[in-house]
Amino acid sequence: MFDIQEELKKLPQKPGVYIMHDAKDAIIYIGKAVSLRNRVRQYFRPSHNEGLKKEQMVRQIERFEYIVTDSELEALILECNLIKEHRPKYNTMLRDDKSYPYIRVTLGEDFPRVLFSHQMKKDKSRYFGPYTSAGAVKETIELIRKLYSLRTCQRSLPKDIGKERPCLNYHIHQCMAPCQGNISKEAYRQNIDQAMGFLNGNFQPILKELERKMQVASENMNFEKAIECRDLIKSIQQIAQKQKITHTDMEDKDVIAMASDGEDAVVQVFFVRDGKLIGRDHFHVNIGSENASPQILATFLKQFYAGTPFIPKEVMLQEEIEEAEVIAAWLSQKRGQKVYLKVPKKGNKEKLVELAHQNASMVLSQDKEKIKREEGRTIGALKEIGKLLGLEDIKRVEAYDISNISGFASVGSMVVYEKGKPKRSDYRKFKLRTVAGPDDYASMHEVLTRRFSHGMREQEELKERHLENDYGSFTRFPDLIMMDGGKGQVNTALKVLDELGLKIPVCGMVKDDNHRTRGLYYHNREIPIDRHSEGFQLITRVQDEAHRFAIEYHRSLRSKEQVHSVLDDIPGIGAARRKALMRAFQSLEEIRQADVGTLAGIPSMNERAAQAVYEFFHGREG
Repeated sequence: MFDIQEELKKLPQKPGVYIMHDAKDAIIYIGKAVSLRNRVRQYFRPSHNEGLKKEQMVRQIERFEYIVTDSELEALILECNLIKEHRPKYNTMLRDDKSYPYIRVTLGEDFPRVLFSHQMKKDKSRYFGPYTSAGAVKETIELIRKLYSLRTCQRSLPKDIGKERPCLNYHIHQCMAPCQGNISKEAYRQNIDQAMGFLNGNFQPILKELERKMQVASENMNFEKAIECRDLIKSIQQIAQKQKITHTDMEDKDVIAMASDGEDAVVQVFFVRDGKLIGRDHFHVNIGSENASPQILATFLKQFYAGTPFIPKEVMLQEEIEEAEVIAAWLSQKRGQKVYLKVPKKGNKEKLVELAHQNASMVLSQDKEKIKREEGRTIGALKEIGKLLGLEDIKRVEAYDISNISGFASVGSMVVYEKGKPKRSDYRKFKLRTVAGPDDYASMHEVLTRRFSHGMREQEELKERHLENDYGSFTRFPDLIMMDGGKGQVNTALKVLDELGLKIPVCGMVKDDNHRTRGLYYHNREIPIDRHSEGFQLITRVQDEAHRFAIEYHRSLRSKEQVHSVLDDIPGIGAARRKALMRAFQSLEEIRQADVGTLAGIPSMNERAAQAVYEFFHGREG
């Protein structure tokens, strides 16, 4: 038994990381401390007040453990790694796991290439970026290759010079074919240097050269060449417009600001490279027990820079943060050079930070509106359905469907919606075991019986192990069952529930003659529903999803030839005769009832095969 008060006395007066566990031994919070003794004890002092979320967390702590480190910096690095691995409930978490592309110039090669790269490595290459748009990076690389006639092949040069014929790029004048020795290493390197100048924002030399070539081509009536130069000039101008000068010091900076509403936060990052604003991005953050802006920003920095290989020289923030010195030391260690955390108070830098804050606020506001609309489509729609049926607090809905081809290879589907959204992890598939023929009612009876019997067994097992709060695959029962059909299907479901002693509301999703949803069948009457309401739209989505899931499962079984028909087990009945039987009869039951003469009269069958089929079915009955 873990005695918290006794264990608190054993805490060392050293830096390290502490890990909080709940009653199920799940990790719910990870933190770091300059002094483990002082920090961890704070959580359990009656006078300690750090907000409602932290109080909720502390009430759930059943035990804690800790890892001692040599320094606060080591503790920070370990904290970052553990949070990333375990993603505890009460830690503020970065929801977006984004990576940014780079442009890589392979300077370690005699004839370098310009490539797209997902990461920056410590090699002989020169990296540009990171950039926020993979599409823009690919367009820029393609443009650079055209402008400077750079190779794209993977040949090892100069070792492979002359071994193979030049590729298509040479013939369309987009490569000078160094693979054929057509250009010297020194001349090719001049092109690479110009390409790197272009990536650094020096567009004027190539623009002047293209304008000269366009003029010459026009004078020589070579309009195709002139148009090609004009299009290249337009492409360069578009790229140049995206790179606005923000600073004259030509340094790499990230500008970071956030907006929060107490539950969620949005952090906006402006990326400044070589003094140019090359892009921006925003990140959604789930606020944990740290609810003050300095805490949220500090947590964001640790998680964001733990996942990106590029660290700028300067990070500009909207306000002072906690642990600023240790975070700056950590970033400096990752970069290999000094990194500065700054909070600008005036001038253009302060304006840029304020602009980032305004963008974060705008994204947060827009997301709240989006969430509000989404809640109307989901939770609001469930409330509409509940109101129609006279039910309150519907959270979980299950819907069922049957799919077969004339009774062969019948399958059932179960789809689950929680709070108006599909919960695909709880979807289930059923291969029918006991029903022969196209009997949807009997098939549905089997599916529902298996589903709820399984759930009841799981509930009993968990109860015996005193794990009533845990959930197995079938343990949670729905607040409402929605059947694809009217009175017949609803009565089938009610019969199963009655046999099992369960009380769960059941309604039918009724369709009109054109197979469109028209209303709900509940308590022996059909309830009309407004076709323009969110509730109606949700019913349609649930019905379509149940049908789609059943059809998809059935199709996958057929396509993979996994359907093991009863007919497969009959000696002497191969694929051709099996298909002939399925075409001639509507169900397995009809085949079972047919006599030998009827069976022998089917194409591909003979009297011996017919006798085998007859004896197979009747032998099984006997």
